[in-house]
Amino acid sequence: MKTILVVEDNDIIREDVAEMLELANYKVITAINGKEGFELAKQNLPDLIISDIMMPVVDGFGMLHLLRRDPVTEALPVIFLTSKTERNDFRNAMESGADDFITKPFNNDELLKALENRFRRLDVIKKNVSAELASFNELVESAGNGSLETLIPDRDVRSVQKKQVIYKEGQTPHFLYYIEKGKVRTYKVHEDGKQLSVGLFNEGDFFGHVALLEEAPYKEMAQAMEDTELVVIPRKAFENLVSNNLNVAHKLIKMLAKNVVENEAHLLGIAYNTLRKKVAAALTSLYNKYKSKKEEVFLLDISRDELASISGTATESLIRTLTEFKNEGLLDIKKDNRIEILNAKKLEKLLR
Repeated sequence: MKTILVVEDNDIIREDVAEMLELANYKVITAINGKEGFELAKQNLPDLIISDIMMPVVDGFGMLHLLRRDPVTEALPVIFLTSKTERNDFRNAMESGADDFITKPFNNDELLKALENRFRRLDVIKKNVSAELASFNELVESAGNGSLETLIPDRDVRSVQKKQVIYKEGQTPHFLYYIEKGKVRTYKVHEDGKQLSVGLFNEGDFFGHVALLEEAPYKEMAQAMEDTELVVIPRKAFENLVSNNLNVAHKLIKMLAKNVVENEAHLLGIAYNTLRKKVAAALTSLYNKYKSKKEEVFLLDISRDELASISGTATESLIRTLTEFKNEGLLDIKKDNRIEILNAKKLEKLLR
């Protein structure tokens, strides 16, 4: 039986939702505000949390902030119930780490279907190790302990919205992240607010391991470039894997060394390349990283600010250079601002 925590300050709504969930064969725990909800979440670790936003003491956003900062509750899925319909409220909810929201008033069928869909999705993900887990499974197989599910049976999956921050610089690492679906970038922020991308990750990549190996806080930010599914691997399981097998440690060292070489080349290019070369290098890097063999047309859906942070240029300079490349037939800029790479080989030649 799955456990659901209902956090709602309105007695009638809280009791009605709890009664309906119990009739649907869920175990229900209730709280009257975000402070109590956070405490009960830590104590009981429910399968899912349903919460109002506007509440006394600690509101829904405050509770979500506490949940996501605590390694014990960080991965718990949260669905907001709210009568607020402004676009910014929904955006704040999703960027804060909520998994879904339902607008009041709602009927019982609507809520139950949302729960069933959420649990069905999680169950499918947990029962099936994606074929795209090959890169991490290679490490696991080298340890001689079988599949990833056998080694880490309690792994969880987190849905991350486009532009949502996964972790921040200075935070203590608690997980190794594996990208089952989507794209992620890591970047550093200068004191003047400018960003510099330091890593690009695709489906089949894992990230966050450097901070785990250093046993130090993150030195960069991580952000989803599109809607992303992350396999969350507990820190202890990763440390045991590295500590107990020299083959795994050796492979990780080789990967880290490769990353260092790539980052040094990237930084050298930012320091000394011309503007055209910087932009061409960024576009080429994104093309090589994310172009699928099945795709005949490669469309890059990325903001100009993000692309500028990857190329190490000012946004205004980037836009001018993209216009030049468009006039030269190297790329096309669609009405929705997506960039289509028309001549990847010629772009790469600009780097020589």
